[in-house]
Amino acid sequence: MEKRRWLYLGTGTLMLLFLGLIYAWSIFRAPIGLMFTQWSLSQISLTFTISMTFFCLGGFLSGKLFPKTGPKPILFAAAVCLLAGFFGVSMMDPSAPGRSLMMLYILYGVLCGGGVGLAYNSIISSVVGWFPDKSGAASGILLMGFGIGGMALGSIVKVMIGSIGLLITFKILGIAIAVVVVLGTFVLRKPEVKKADASDGGKVRNLAVSEMLKTATFWIFMVWLILLSSGGLIVINSAASIAAAFGASEVLGLIVSVFNGAGRVIVGTLFDKFGRKTTMIINNIFFGCAGVCLLLGAKTGSVALIVAGLVFIGTGYGGNPTLTSAIIQRLYGPKNYSVNFSVANFSLIPAAIIGPMVSSSLIERAGGKYDSTFMMVVVLAVAAAAVWVVMSRSADKMERTENN
Repeated sequence: MEKRRWLYLGTGTLMLLFLGLIYAWSIFRAPIGLMFTQWSLSQISLTFTISMTFFCLGGFLSGKLFPKTGPKPILFAAAVCLLAGFFGVSMMDPSAPGRSLMMLYILYGVLCGGGVGLAYNSIISSVVGWFPDKSGAASGILLMGFGIGGMALGSIVKVMIGSIGLLITFKILGIAIAVVVVLGTFVLRKPEVKKADASDGGKVRNLAVSEMLKTATFWIFMVWLILLSSGGLIVINSAASIAAAFGASEVLGLIVSVFNGAGRVIVGTLFDKFGRKTTMIINNIFFGCAGVCLLLGAKTGSVALIVAGLVFIGTGYGGNPTLTSAIIQRLYGPKNYSVNFSVANFSLIPAAIIGPMVSSSLIERAGGKYDSTFMMVVVLAVAAAAVWVVMSRSADKMERTENN
């Protein structure tokens, strides 16, 4: 059992590494724009918004199906969606820009986004349940794979686009990702749900999604996630530009991606050691430190402070999905984890709208300066800390009530 669960973790991490290419949209955006000059930047960028929306919807569908079917049929369906999506995008025709744009939205946005969501939720639900004693670390390692997928494989994809062309690259990616997902189906197994004491000393709760949605704790937690994720995206949306604006190489902007991956493991390990309450405030502090460092860096022109701010923002932003996974399992139980986790992931949608929108607005109003942007990160971190206080009291009360 011990050896098998580590095999599941390794397999799941590798699968999520390939699925994380959905975050490499920025690599595809420029060559697509060169191929289809008739399309505006906003039209092309809408593809990523659609893919993130269907990522959440695919995750929800996976969460509903997983308790009944286990991972295998869901992962097969995801592989079909991803193969059809990437392979279909390779059929776009520059001479038919209107039809090709709809193909991009449906094939990459709906099928690829939805396929990744199906597989993402199924993989995490398959693996985390085997680690009731290390749910934070297991979540962190899995999510590290997903978080660094775009960065780790993105450079390879960029070389492929330059050497064999964009459309052929899409074909190869469709085949490669589908093969990895299908092979993973032969390894992963649905975890056994055991009735045992929770690792924090409270009895195991197995709340259905309808019951979870009736708890104030869940909605407070969602507000906390949205505040911090929005703060992270305010910076991440312009990380390379921020580095360049203060005299550093744009490559330093990638430090956010590096620590986005590392933060998932760091926060997961902290969760297993210190529990929900302490780890949440530590992650909150990462965001606060990020905002302060970036603001002071902007005021003083210190590149070192700017880099420190990017490190903190990457670490904190990476910690959010790990905390989502671990806290949903800890507070609401393993039995309905797959669907409960998928519902919590809907916090990504408002954050993905608020963060970039606020960032663009503040930069435009400030004439290209970032001071107000960095101040907003501090404001959101402080607001999230206040929500953390309310969340802690609510969660403690819920646990005391159920343990009596």
